[in-house]
Formats: sequence, C-alpha cells, structure tokens
Amino acid sequence: MARGGNEASAPSARLLDGAIASIVPSAFGGGWELDVDGTPQSHVDLDDPTHLHFEYVARMGAVIDRLRIPGQPLTAIHLGAGALTIPRYVEATRPGSRQQVAELEPALWDLVRENLPLPRGASIRVRIGDARAVLGRLPAGLIGAADLVVSDVYSGAQTPAHLTTVEFYTEAARFLAPDGVLLVNVADGAGLAFARRQVATVAAVLEHVIVLAEVQTLKGRRFGNLVIAASRAPLPTEWLPRLMAAGPHPAKVAQGAEVVEFARGARVATDGDATDSPKPSSSLFDR
Repeated sequence: MARGGNEASAPSARLLDGAIASIVPSAFGGGWELDVDGTPQSHVDLDDPTHLHFEYVARMGAVIDRLRIPGQPLTAIHLGAGALTIPRYVEATRPGSRQQVAELEPALWDLVRENLPLPRGASIRVRIGDARAVLGRLPAGLIGAADLVVSDVYSGAQTPAHLTTVEFYTEAARFLAPDGVLLVNVADGAGLAFARRQVATVAAVLEHVIVLAEVQTLKGRRFGNLVIAASRAPLPTEWLPRLMAAGPHPAKVAQGAEVVEFARGARVATDGDATDSPKPSSSLFDR
C-alpha cells in the first residue's frame, strides 16, 4: 500500500485485536486518513469538514442534507466512530446538533482526539464500547428522539455479524423519531448476497427503504459500498432527483419495487445465523 512513505512517522496506536491504526496524510484532495492495517477507515479535512472524500460517505451526506430544514440542528446517533467524519459534517452544516457516538476502541479514540481534534464547542459525546452495548446504555430520553442513526461499524475491513441482524436494527430503530432516518453502510462484492440480506433485514424493521450506490456496484459487478436509508415514514420522493444530482457520479438510487426486487429471496439476518460482511481483496485499497 503506497501512500508516499509517511507511515513510519505517522501517529499510530495498537488496537484490542492487535491491528495498528495510523493517521496519515491523504494522497487525494488534502486532509488526513485513518488507516487500520492497510484499510482506509475515514478521511477528515480539518480545514473543511464538509469535504467528504469517500463516495459512500458523500452519499450519506446527501441524505443528511435532506433531513428537516437545511441548517437546522439534528439529534444524531453514530454507531462506529472512525475519525468522526460524519459527526464533523453534521456539526459543520447544522451547528448546535446533539450527537452521540459509539466507538469500541479506546486507543483509536485517543489517537483521533489527540491528532484530529473535534471543533471547539461541538456537542459530540463519544462513548466507548460495542455498538449494541452502547445502545443499551444511552439516555432513555433519546428513545424516539433521533433524527438520524448511522450504522458504519467495521472491525478491520469487515462489519461484525452481530451488528448486521434484525435484532440489532430493531434496537437501533427504537431511537428514531417518527420520521427519523437510519443510514447503513454496507460493503459487498459480486452477486451482492450480503447486501441483499442487509436490505431485507433493514426492511423487516423499517417499512420505507432506498438504496444508494455507484451504478456498477449496485449491479453487483464490483466490490463497493452501498448506503441503505430507511425510515418508518415515507422518504420524500422529491429527494430522489436531488440525491442523484448530488452524486458522486455515476449514481443510482433504488426505491420501491426496485428495492423489493433487489432483496427478493434474501433471508433476514438474525443473531442465530448472521455472518460478518465479506472481506475485500487487499488490492482494493492500493494507491
């Protein structure tokens, strides 16, 4: 993995599983990347937190921009911290937002806090622990109050199985306001068997679902990230052309019958039969 030879002096920390997390200068577009054993986890631009470099994160940002009135503060819960790219984006675009973040790795959070500090005065509370355990100890006042819940949890390059199940999504959905939106980052490859199960699983909890991805990824022709957006309330149809226009391009937003067809035949994932997300080829992240 070539990033210009800066790794040797990069700030780093050893995680609970022995992996090494490092903060390295981004080779693309400025800013910094959080890297865990060769897998880029987050991109942060401290000078411009609205700069969302990774395509799937930009798609999440496009959905977040549609929530409520633009610029209005949100109540948000983030499962999976990384370098807190999305919480920083929400704070920059919607000052005054109240945000809770779950992060499993205390060493990773210390690394990020020391080297990529959060904006002064931001109301972002980071809670250390497994995402499901953190959900269980969030303040009761957040139940039914969150405008946004984001699930973007990775251990290395994979999402752990227990964070992909109908039981997990049911617990996360308890915190959504009646029109709140759940965003899920799903990584998958050819055939999209894992992604199809994830769409079926989320749809078993929340009735209204759309899927955003790059066209070839949504067709299952290459490994990539898909963003699931789901809510108890109908997702406004006027969102769709705006989401398409927001890119990155070439963009695809699946809805309605297309989502039903995408998930057809896929089994809902449960705590008894779920699997980790597929592991991408190490060459995927070569620069």
